[in-house]
Amino acid sequence: MNLETQWATLLWMLASGGIMGIAFDSYRVVSGQLRFPRWGVHALDLLYWLAAALFVFRTLYHSNQGELRFYVFLGLFLGIWIYFLFLSVLTERFVLMLMRIANKIYHFIVRTIEIFIIAPLQWLVKMIRVLLGFVWIVLLFLGRITLLPIWKLLVWVLTPIWTRLRIPQGVDKIRRWAAVWRERVLRLLRWFYKE
Repeated sequence: MNLETQWATLLWMLASGGIMGIAFDSYRVVSGQLRFPRWGVHALDLLYWLAAALFVFRTLYHSNQGELRFYVFLGLFLGIWIYFLFLSVLTERFVLMLMRIANKIYHFIVRTIEIFIIAPLQWLVKMIRVLLGFVWIVLLFLGRITLLPIWKLLVWVLTPIWTRLRIPQGVDKIRRWAAVWRERVLRLLRWFYKE
């Protein structure tokens, strides 16, 4: 490996260390703001380190065909150290600002949906309920006006037939028979449950 490739690899590892620092700070700020459960933080930590390792090895493979040398680790360490020394606070503030902007955009979208979609639908449902209630009252009123005279006429016409067929007497016999049997069953049950 020539000197030019070694310097290019060192610079790539410096950049990779800085990018790892940016990703770590961004992830740390986001997870702190969103308050993941403890097991979720551990899972996300594992995912971060897997992604960082894949990124570093992909960059290393791109720069010098994947050869591991001392200056690779030195470049990573220096990149992370320089990042945390000069850019960490700026990254945290920038990520917090982005989260605030995303939160405001989210609330704006939710409020817009509430105003332009949900509120008109609720108003429409209320109007349909009021309209159906009004139609129901009108139908009841019309039914009472038109059906009550028809009902009275039907009762007047069917009363002689009802009394001729002696239906009320048959209904009374069935009621008396049911009362007798009910009394017998209750007496039998009381006999079993005597103390």
